[in-house]
Amino acid sequence: MVGWLVRSFACCPRTRRITHTSPRAIPSLSLACVGLLCRGLESLLLNQMEGNLDDDTRIKLSIGTKEEGDADGQFFFTLGLAFDHHRGLLFVVDFGNHRVQAFSCDDGGSFVSKLGEEGNQPGQLFYPWGIAIDHDHDRILVADCDNNRVQSWSLSDQSLLSCVGTKGSGDLEFYCPRDIAIDKHHHRIIIADTYNHRLVFLSSIDLSFLFSIGSKRGSQPGEFNNLSSVAIDDDRDRIIVCDTYNNRVQVLSSIDGSFLFEFGSQGNQPGQLNNPSGVCIANHGRIIVADQINNRLQSFTHEGHHISSFDCGSEMPTGVAFDEHRGLIAFSARYRVHVIGANQWLADTEFTWRVDRHRDAPSWMKQAVSTMTMIRSLVDESSAMSMIPNELLFEIFSFL
Repeated sequence: MVGWLVRSFACCPRTRRITHTSPRAIPSLSLACVGLLCRGLESLLLNQMEGNLDDDTRIKLSIGTKEEGDADGQFFFTLGLAFDHHRGLLFVVDFGNHRVQAFSCDDGGSFVSKLGEEGNQPGQLFYPWGIAIDHDHDRILVADCDNNRVQSWSLSDQSLLSCVGTKGSGDLEFYCPRDIAIDKHHHRIIIADTYNHRLVFLSSIDLSFLFSIGSKRGSQPGEFNNLSSVAIDDDRDRIIVCDTYNNRVQVLSSIDGSFLFEFGSQGNQPGQLNNPSGVCIANHGRIIVADQINNRLQSFTHEGHHISSFDCGSEMPTGVAFDEHRGLIAFSARYRVHVIGANQWLADTEFTWRVDRHRDAPSWMKQAVSTMTMIRSLVDESSAMSMIPNELLFEIFSFL
């Protein structure tokens, strides 16, 4: 029974509920007592495990504290993550505090803003889980898990835009949706409708229902068992799905939703998975998976072949996101979010400058070029500095 309790707590931060059925009923224990017991057991196990991310030099910054909290910059379980590379922000779903917080990627992870509060009215959240940024429509979309709906806010001023869904299994109905992905090529929003064991496709224009894939819990190709995360590989027209309780990742066509292939099986060896809970796409189509109970991130080629693992020590990663413009991988774990310099784990993932990416350059690089431009305006026109174009300055600074 101890193993079952620990797994229940580890896989779902909602300690007020039991998420796995026990082979034996325990009527003598209240849910509160079960929660306390789980937390005590988990702390004991974590203290016995080796590994400390605070000592890992690949971590560029960590946001949050080792203990839960509700102040700005603190969390009661971090889950979904999304980068807004235009504004240099990282959005973090603060599950137990029923809100989303935003932090600056260019200013040491400083707190910027927050949205949401506990409740079931439009604009309120109840145990939110997943998040996505839709730049084409200037909005933030949040999977409002226990309200069984999807809500969106303006990226510009964070005003509420829409609230779609209710509990059920029909069109525009959800049962604990846990993640959202934007398919910009096909103008669709894809929802991981977790307890309905399906993907739901909405129009990105008006959030109207288009179609769904799945519905029956199963382990056959194209079937899901508590899917928890979804990502889009735009370059290859693919949907990547964390099929959590089947301990695998499924790859589908984003054109028609047909099954293409799968990878992963239950275990702790390289390439195996144990409760995969988050997924994102890095450059070159590499697939990054938050392998939760194995306390690691794993990277795979776009064909599903294992590349390498990132040991998370005693922390269980739940969500993961990639910022190709800054070369960052962020992952959530309990009460903190850690940001990795991706090139220090995976080769060829650092920021690379192109002419069309002036606005996506890190703020320090923009400031450096601005300063150089000012200095250049003051020197003699015949000097070498006056002849260096801004394009070359951006390229030079991208190598620092």
